[in-house]
Amino acid sequence: MSKTPLAPLSIVNGRLILPGEGEPVEGGIRVLGDRIAEIGRITPSADDRVHDAKGALIAPGLVDLGVFAIDLPAFHFGGISRAALMPDQNPPLDHPARVRFAAYSGKPDFWVHPLAAATRDLAGAEMAEIALMQEAGARAVATGRRWIVDTGVMHRLMQYCAMLDLPLIVHSQDHGLSGTAVATSGEMATRLGLPQAPAEAESIAIARDLALVRMTGCKVHFRQVTTRAGLALIRAAKAEGLSVTAGITPAHLFLSDVALGGFRTFARLSPPLRSEDDRQAALEAVKDGTIDVIASGHDPRGPEDKRLPFADAAPGMAGAETLLPLSLGLVRDGLISTGRLFDLIAANPAKLLGVQAGALRTGHEADIVLIDPDRPWQVDSGKMAAAAGNTPFDKLPVQGRCLALFKGGRLVDQRSG
Repeated sequence: MSKTPLAPLSIVNGRLILPGEGEPVEGGIRVLGDRIAEIGRITPSADDRVHDAKGALIAPGLVDLGVFAIDLPAFHFGGISRAALMPDQNPPLDHPARVRFAAYSGKPDFWVHPLAAATRDLAGAEMAEIALMQEAGARAVATGRRWIVDTGVMHRLMQYCAMLDLPLIVHSQDHGLSGTAVATSGEMATRLGLPQAPAEAESIAIARDLALVRMTGCKVHFRQVTTRAGLALIRAAKAEGLSVTAGITPAHLFLSDVALGGFRTFARLSPPLRSEDDRQAALEAVKDGTIDVIASGHDPRGPEDKRLPFADAAPGMAGAETLLPLSLGLVRDGLISTGRLFDLIAANPAKLLGVQAGALRTGHEADIVLIDPDRPWQVDSGKMAAAAGNTPFDKLPVQGRCLALFKGGRLVDQRSG
């Protein structure tokens, strides 16, 4: 079905987030068709659709790397225009037809980039049909929520991904140590009597996979690195020149295991929340460039999954709506510049996926978000746009709201309050 041609779009009177610029610069943007045509001082033509930004930030649409559900209202609220979908679906994304279907599931208002399951049924034993899934639209391969225990399988997987030039996105928890644990070993887990595992379960898994990266040359993204030891390994690997990147979610930047108090199942996450020392190490890693991506980890879970004893509750949080305001806190705290923030939540994820998005550049698809970085609001799990409001940040006052979202030059979401 053909789309009705759009008149050119001019967004004026804003503050642009541009590649290579630490802080916003005044200007606007002009869109022809679905592509960015001009950036800077814009003079609209007579037939243009004109959108007055009124001083708001004009930024690239966010690219969310590693979500567990396609939740359009939540993504639009959060200024997210694209997301990489984890293979942990029912059934898993371990077949080309499922990948192809997922790639079309959000259009035309949202782009889904499926991540192919590394192994059949995500069981960690037999490699899936990765080349066929790449042809079907997979932008990367992922192990899902699981660590592949068999080193031989992981070695062959990395060899194959390197041959296809596909990034491999891995979960880093040695299951021999973590088992059925739901918390990180320490005072809080002991006081609550929760099944616990040492933080070293992460660094041991990372160390093995880094050894395999050296052997294979595979591009590996460690989806969540949350401990001081794990981050030190990533930092050293980058200094060595290995093709590795690392991600994290706002939960592990702003919460420690103290948030488990009262057996709050909204704080039941995978990997589990860490110690305050690990949290501080994560903030340092964002500041020094060890962390490349901040993602929402969006995983809406209803009462049937969360209103259970802590050890029985499903891990996960609804994160799409809070990704932007929480991450803007890093700028307000002086940890990073505004430009660096949008590298973390837009440009770097897009680069990893190999898509022309995540940055305001001429020729790129016009995925544009207008943001008031100072607008205050309160997170309320009962009023979220997400399919379920399982957020550990419930009732937290935050700042930063998406005012309008354009997908390919089309206005798909706008709000004033």
